[in-house]
Amino acid sequence: MTFSTRIPSYRKVYETIRKHIQDELYKPGTLLPSENDLCTLYNVTRPTVRKALDALVNEGFIKKHQGKGSIVTGVPKGIGILSITGTTSAIGKENLKTKIIVKPEVRNWSFAFTFSLSEFEKELGCIYMERLRYVNNKPVFYDITMIPNLNLPRFTSRSFENKSLFDILRKHYQIEIKGGEQQILALRADKKLQEYFGVHKGHPVLQLNRRMETNRLNFFVYSQVFCNTDEYVLYGRF
Repeated sequence: MTFSTRIPSYRKVYETIRKHIQDELYKPGTLLPSENDLCTLYNVTRPTVRKALDALVNEGFIKKHQGKGSIVTGVPKGIGILSITGTTSAIGKENLKTKIIVKPEVRNWSFAFTFSLSEFEKELGCIYMERLRYVNNKPVFYDITMIPNLNLPRFTSRSFENKSLFDILRKHYQIEIKGGEQQILALRADKKLQEYFGVHKGHPVLQLNRRMETNRLNFFVYSQVFCNTDEYVLYGRF
């Protein structure tokens, strides 16, 4: 089974507008150009523009108002680890830094944290990686990610230092996170988490086990995230 690498027209429009919002070319509270103007600007049809705008609405970048148009809300705020928009989008690249603990590598795959794997997933194996993520230079997230090893050319050779996994999946492989299931547990920091977060023995930590659905049929992204929430409240839509 193969997937086309051709980027759909609506994705090009979406990515361009999204970047303009992130760069504050379109500032919060302002109106985007009308659908007619966007059609002319990007030389696409109205259904293409509407599909791009719908994606921006779903991710919280804009809101549609009847009779007014599309109003920019800006980059989603807060610690978005609970949101399908992803942590980088929620916090902002300037405030989020990533240290790679284990570079992406192909591994055998017999389990996915607390979630069951299909026989097909087990046969594929996974691409495994570990990251420690800093918010304003404070270690807040340690995450383990496992992705099916299917039609992801050159994935293990990509740099994820201070990069968004969701952005890379979306831009280079046309894989979008659509929703999913997550389990939240409270625990005490073990020696590894004490070292990563710089906390004392017994420090409370949140653990999130996540099974994320994508726009590819039966293609799921699995992650286990440990959160040091001393200074940050976690929230978002999933």
